Amino acid sequence: MRYIMTLVSLFAADSGIKHYIEKHVAQGTEKPILGGKCCIRKHHNTGAMLHLGGNRAGLVAALSLVFSAFMSGIFAAALTVKGNAVLKGALAMLLGGAYSNTYDRLKRHYVVDYVSFRFPPVKNRLLGRLKNALEAVVFNLSDFGIIIGAMLIVVRELFRSDKKAS
Repeated sequence: MRYIMTLVSLFAADSGIKHYIEKHVAQGTEKPILGGKCCIRKHHNTGAMLHLGGNRAGLVAALSLVFSAFMSGIFAAALTVKGNAVLKGALAMLLGGAYSNTYDRLKRHYVVDYVSFRFPPVKNRLLGRLKNALEAVVFNLSDFGIIIGAMLIVVRELFRSDKKAS
């Protein structure tokens, strides 16, 4: 039950934040938070991660729906097996984020992103370009759930003791 609550909580929290951002933050404005290390900035992403497929929003929404359904099956199967707490928690985070972003794609035809990071100034031209590129990326809470869930799955697989030799 706690895994389902994790999934639902992430979906609800991100959906609530997105609703607030849509109603109260003007497009193109930035509000520094956390001592200027982050900022709140409304961005409508019609594509997938890093705006990939931005001109094919329908295809991105369909793929998002298929991926979410596939991963839901894996999550349902994992819930029936005793143990595997890391896998279940990771899938709950990944799916909570996937459901929220998929919901946005189907209902709004874009995903509401709202937080980006700020880095200190750099003098090196190459590092400056990297800094600018990283600061241009805008995330939402669901993205963090997806990233953390996926990383936990990878780490779990790397350190599993019951791996069979290939």
